[in-house]
Amino acid sequence: MGSEQVNLSGAPETMLATLYLRALDNRSDKPILGDAQAEDAVRRIDYDYSKFRMRARQAPSVAIRAKALDRWTEQCLARQPDVTVLHLGCGLDTRVWRIDPPASVRWYDIDFPEVIDLRRKVFPERDGYETVASSVTEPGLLDRIPDDRPVLVVAEGLTMYLSEEDGLGLLRGITGRFPSGELIFDAFNTFGVKLSNRFNPAVVAAKAHLEFAVDDPSDLESAVPGLRLVAEWQFTDAPELDRYAWPTRMLLQAMGRIPVVRRMGRMLHYRFGDASR
Repeated sequence: MGSEQVNLSGAPETMLATLYLRALDNRSDKPILGDAQAEDAVRRIDYDYSKFRMRARQAPSVAIRAKALDRWTEQCLARQPDVTVLHLGCGLDTRVWRIDPPASVRWYDIDFPEVIDLRRKVFPERDGYETVASSVTEPGLLDRIPDDRPVLVVAEGLTMYLSEEDGLGLLRGITGRFPSGELIFDAFNTFGVKLSNRFNPAVVAAKAHLEFAVDDPSDLESAVPGLRLVAEWQFTDAPELDRYAWPTRMLLQAMGRIPVVRRMGRMLHYRFGDASR
């Protein structure tokens, strides 16, 4: 039994399911993410993970998504290694250690105070890295972040938990605060939001609620001045699908041919300011 007590509910509690699945991936014979820190954090946190009814076979879905976002983050930092990174709704993700950005990067992990408190207990400090205890929709949050550099915004498993008003407000605040930047995050379409609210065991167990859906990524270009879509990535395009047994792999590939299912959950990459050219 771990020593760190948790008392979370709603959206923040779902991060424990994600953490547990990354740990299960690490225990597999051929890990996709290989997140040993997630394994250590699971052991240190006193929590009944069985309430999520998660199994090892579900781990690849979380690991593949995280791996894709890690790749995009690494590519962005390779192009521009002197940015400020805002890792929004960071939960218990260990991305900053997995990527190990150069010393020129200024990295902020941002989440609710109770989440950041737990992070500080289970993860070590590192140079060029700070945590910010705040809701991502808190007024004045962005004013606390220096705006003297381009920004790279990274968010995984966040946007769908926001209201549309808060989600668009956050994006507009970012493009209005920083001179230029890139945003990479995952988003669900309306079908994905409805399906998760009814059948995702982590969402149901935590009594969380998903709301913000992005059916057409170009809609965000219209809603947020200066934002330009660069790329989108669907889960069914992942090279790691070969980690699944062939019946599951065939099913996923078949599902990928159905547009509404293919777009159920995807990764989006935008730029703004000088970075949009």
